[in-house]
Amino acid sequence: MFELSKNFLYAIVGATTNKEKYGYKVLSHLKKKGFLVIGINPKYKKIEEIDCFSSLKECPFKIDVVVFVVQPSISLKVLQECLELKINKVWFQPGSSSPETLEFCKKNSIDFIADSCIIKSTTESD
Repeated sequence: MFELSKNFLYAIVGATTNKEKYGYKVLSHLKKKGFLVIGINPKYKKIEEIDCFSSLKECPFKIDVVVFVVQPSISLKVLQECLELKINKVWFQPGSSSPETLEFCKKNSIDFIADSCIIKSTTESD
């Protein structure tokens, strides 16, 4: 487990413009709380003035934490990118992890938080 820090850059995998989905809610909430965020979704270049990239590899900035708001099969694919980019902190929103994703993290020394809502965690820290 790792501590949240406003000095980290958080990449939200599954960021979306759909205000009803958690990909939007997580991105928007973290931004409003003063966290540095970018979106990861090939459909968008920006989401409400927040930069969005089609993949982690396309982001020109050093990503500190990847937050997953996607189904576990997508999480597993993106974890491979995390490994290649030496990103060793990930947060799985509820429903975005699986036994395979967690085992991947353990085998590759990726620090993770699973099945815990980052919105709730950042609200409690106020």
